[in-house]
Amino acid sequence: MLRAALIVWAALSAPAIAQQIAPADYATLKRELDGIISFETLPQRPEPGMTFDHNVYFKGAWLGERFQGQVLSFSPQGHDKLSNRDAETPLRLLPGQANQNQSVAFHNGFASNALFPLGQDGIGKITGRGEGALAILFDHDQAAMGLRVHTHYATPLGNAPVLGRLQIAFFTRAGVLIDAQDHNLSSGITELGWRRARNIPDIAGVVVTNTDPGGVAIDDIIFQLTPPLG
Repeated sequence: MLRAALIVWAALSAPAIAQQIAPADYATLKRELDGIISFETLPQRPEPGMTFDHNVYFKGAWLGERFQGQVLSFSPQGHDKLSNRDAETPLRLLPGQANQNQSVAFHNGFASNALFPLGQDGIGKITGRGEGALAILFDHDQAAMGLRVHTHYATPLGNAPVLGRLQIAFFTRAGVLIDAQDHNLSSGITELGWRRARNIPDIAGVVVTNTDPGGVAIDDIIFQLTPPLG
C-alpha cells in the first residue's frame, strides 16, 4: 500500500516534459532573423503560375515535398498527409511527382508572389493548388523560423467559411523528429513563428501540411541566413 502511494506521488511530482518547440511572435522573429524567402525573385504570373517538378533552391534553403523515409498518403479531401516519424539519416529532400510538387504564382491576398504546395489533384485543377505538402531543408541548422499562410478568399455572399488547420514537423539533420505541432488558421493571413527550447540551433528541416478546404498559399518564410558563430 505504501509502495503504491509512493509510486503515485512520484508520478504526480515528476516535472512535466518540456516543450521542444514553442510558438513565437512572427513580427518579433522577423526583426531578429536575417533570412527571408519571399518568392519575389521570380516573375509575377497569375495562377497556376510557375510549376517546379524538382527541388527548388532559394538563398538559404531548398524546398521540396517531403524527406526521404516519410510516407505520403492523401486525405479523403485530397490533402497530402505525411508520416511524422523520423526521416532517414541524413535528412534528404525529395520532390513530389510531376505537377504535384510546388508552384509559385501572384497571390491577390498577399499582393505578392506566394508558394502553392500542390496536392493530389495537381497544378491543373484549383483543387490541387494549396493542398500539398511543403518540406524545407535549411543550409544550416536553425533555432527559430516563421512563415505567413493565406487560407481562402472572402466568399461572395459573406458566408463564414470552414477553416482548416496547419501541421508542422521539425527535424534534425540526422532525420530525428524534434517536435510536431498543429495550429488553427485564421480567415485570410495567419502569421506563425516557432522557437526551439533554449534556442538550440538544431532544426535542419521542416514539413508543412494543412487541412484547409480551399488549400493554402505560403509566403515570407523567415529564418537565420547567417550561420551562428562557433
